[in-house]
Amino acid sequence: MPHPTIVKDNVAVITGGASGIGLAAAAAFARAGMKVCIADVDRERLADAATRLSSVTSATNVMTSVVDVSSAESVRELERAVSAQFGGTDLLMNNAGIQPGSTLFGEPDNWQRIIAVNMWGIINGSRIFAPNMIARGKTGLIINTGSKQGITTPPGDPAYNVSKAGVKAFTEALQHELRNTKGCRLTAHLLIPGFVFAGLTAKGRTEKPAGAWTPEQTVDFMLARLEAGDFYILCPDNDVPRALDEKRIQWAAGDIVENRPPLSRWHPDYTDAFTRFVERE
Repeated sequence: MPHPTIVKDNVAVITGGASGIGLAAAAAFARAGMKVCIADVDRERLADAATRLSSVTSATNVMTSVVDVSSAESVRELERAVSAQFGGTDLLMNNAGIQPGSTLFGEPDNWQRIIAVNMWGIINGSRIFAPNMIARGKTGLIINTGSKQGITTPPGDPAYNVSKAGVKAFTEALQHELRNTKGCRLTAHLLIPGFVFAGLTAKGRTEKPAGAWTPEQTVDFMLARLEAGDFYILCPDNDVPRALDEKRIQWAAGDIVENRPPLSRWHPDYTDAFTRFVERE
């Protein structure tokens, strides 16, 4: 049985919905009979995405909206528009994200844009949509797209890591707030994709690497874990066993507990210790 929110005539709003995981999710929700609104900054991609969705649902069940999720007013306009056209929102998927790359002392504009979209976009979406979703009195979902990099924070792209670490902390706080709100039937969930072959990660490649999942595989896994009631939806990779992901996450938390150097997994003095930790039963 699907999650009780993902049913015919309920309304799903997906930011970053014109491509990748967002579009795959919109198609899955549409196939379930939901009305869908896909929001994105790219008008042309939105038009193409709407055409693709028309193959799985009626055009009257599809709404598109040009939205900059880093702008609270733009997100408010989206929420008002969805309410006007579809009567409200049952499922919000805050999925919009960018990863242009960053260095610690690089351009500040790059940092500001990454954090504005990846973190503030999720904060804006959740804070603006949630009150009216709660007031509907129906079961509902807020799904925020995080990243494994927001948990293990590997070196190489600090702005992206900071933004996704913020998404994790915010979504945990959001779920705590929702479960302690009287009469609330809305739950929050953190989607933690692995290596997904999409526009964000393609980096010029035209063929999917063997280790990557497709957006559709990621969404299928997400739907199954929503049905199971998971908060942390930790997606595996084709070439990384779930056990290894768990070990990496445990080691990252252990840096604090053991007072090791930060990012000790990549520290030459701890390489052997990390290898032994991974191989330990």
